Amino acid sequence: MKEKLYTIPLNDAVNAGDECPFCNIERAVEQDLLDFVLGSGASYMESDVREATDKAGFCRAHFKKMFDYGNTLGNGWILKTHYMEVNRQMKEQFKKFVPSKSSFMGKLKKSEAGENSIGMWVREKEKSCYICNQFAQTYDRYMDTFFHMYKKDEDFKKRILGGKGFCLHHFGDLCEYGESRLNEKEKKEFYPAMFELMEKNMDRIWEDVSWLVEKFDYKNQDADWKNSKDAVQRGMQKLKGGYPADPVYKMNK
Repeated sequence: MKEKLYTIPLNDAVNAGDECPFCNIERAVEQDLLDFVLGSGASYMESDVREATDKAGFCRAHFKKMFDYGNTLGNGWILKTHYMEVNRQMKEQFKKFVPSKSSFMGKLKKSEAGENSIGMWVREKEKSCYICNQFAQTYDRYMDTFFHMYKKDEDFKKRILGGKGFCLHHFGDLCEYGESRLNEKEKKEFYPAMFELMEKNMDRIWEDVSWLVEKFDYKNQDADWKNSKDAVQRGMQKLKGGYPADPVYKMNK
């Protein structure tokens, strides 16, 4: 099939032979977004971008990655105007805040989540992230592309079924997307094939991790490592996604 915008990186991710092609895509897209937000193009100086980052902010994980990225001035500009927006919202929240009335029974039971308006506002701010939001839009297109290629491209389907499967995080997404991207006949073929693929590869990872542990027994010190040398990072990735052994992604100065 003719490769288009999303098919090329998806094919590249599958061909990489990784534990999860969507982890591969997620890393590439996230790094592109870090470059966009803080890189040499200085998009943080553009009013429309800063307006969006001021409003959305960033999650804890991406603030850490932004700090590690290394652009002190860029981070400073982003924080300066984002703080202005957060402080404005915070003052509005404080003005309209009305504490709930205390009662004897209320003191005996633990407060329910979301009962306090300030707490609710803070939780919403914690969930809001410019990079997460941008990635979510791109991820949705990649999922659409995956199912299009799986149904239309026999070579792609063969490589998926003969590959290493997915991490559990992205596998869950794949199963959920399949409900709306496949018809009934396609679902009857897709889900059993995916379940078999995941069972086989989860067992493979378990065997690698198990042999890694056994290799530390003095009786096995001269035995071959087989595929277990990097079993810890692959095992972690398979369960939660991401790349635990990756170095910090830094600005290309």
